[in-house]
Amino acid sequence: MYETILVPTDGSEHALRAAEHGVYLARAFDATVHLLNVVDVQGAAGLFDAGGVDRAFVDRLEAEGERAIEAVEDAVDGGDLRTALVRGDPREAILEYAAEQDADVIAMGTHGRTGVNRYIAGSVTERVVRFAEVPVLTVRATEGSRLEGDYEDVLVPTDGSDPAAAAIDHGVAIAERTGARVHAVNVVNVDAFGVGPDYASIEELRRHLEAEGQRATDEFAARAEEAGLEAVTDVRGGTPAKTLLRYAEEHGIDLIAMGTHGRTGLGRYVLGSTTERVLRRSDAPVLAVNAGETLTE
Repeated sequence: MYETILVPTDGSEHALRAAEHGVYLARAFDATVHLLNVVDVQGAAGLFDAGGVDRAFVDRLEAEGERAIEAVEDAVDGGDLRTALVRGDPREAILEYAAEQDADVIAMGTHGRTGVNRYIAGSVTERVVRFAEVPVLTVRATEGSRLEGDYEDVLVPTDGSDPAAAAIDHGVAIAERTGARVHAVNVVNVDAFGVGPDYASIEELRRHLEAEGQRATDEFAARAEEAGLEAVTDVRGGTPAKTLLRYAEEHGIDLIAMGTHGRTGLGRYVLGSTTERVLRRSDAPVLAVNAGETLTE
């Protein structure tokens, strides 16, 4: 499934942690890792750009970029690593490089270094997640994202939608390669919907949603078990992002794989807003799948 994994880096702790997970997946899938640093001359120059920048300024930025790449090379142990240093707006350059190299996954930190070379920041990562045509693995440098051994538990939120199904494909594939247990979780959020003419009461609506959620998680469990994986299912009530984050903490989840958009109507919850909240707050790495499928500028 994965042959090329792109790891943008600025040498920050968050980027280094993302690189560790990117290299881990590369080993699991026998993939090539591309380490990329984007030199953002215009962004670094800021207000001083009005008078132009000299060669020494650009050289300093490029030297910092080379050191950022070297920091990742020193931190990871071997593997098929390729490196690149490019100039441009990081938000666009990362996407362009991913397309040029036919990357299958982009692994990047959600926060990064401040100062003239910053670019692995929330706004950049969120834009890449929104517009990338491949899954984006986002990682925060937290205790929960520390990589110690293999992944043991992979969480896949599901509502039966197509994006959720795509996330299942990736979650199952990663679990197969790492020997992890998979968790299929559906969140029933009755408060998000009014009672329509088809339902006489909130309780009737709740029972309907729970039945839909159980059907979705059972289908996932059957798929996982066919692949020889241990599967756990759970249907919970609550606010989607908070419920998923709580579940991940309770079960020591190593990776969350989720769609970036989901079903409209009664079954919806794997939505952009939910994914965004999980990305920003999850201690575990999050693989956002089908990020750019339906988005345009």
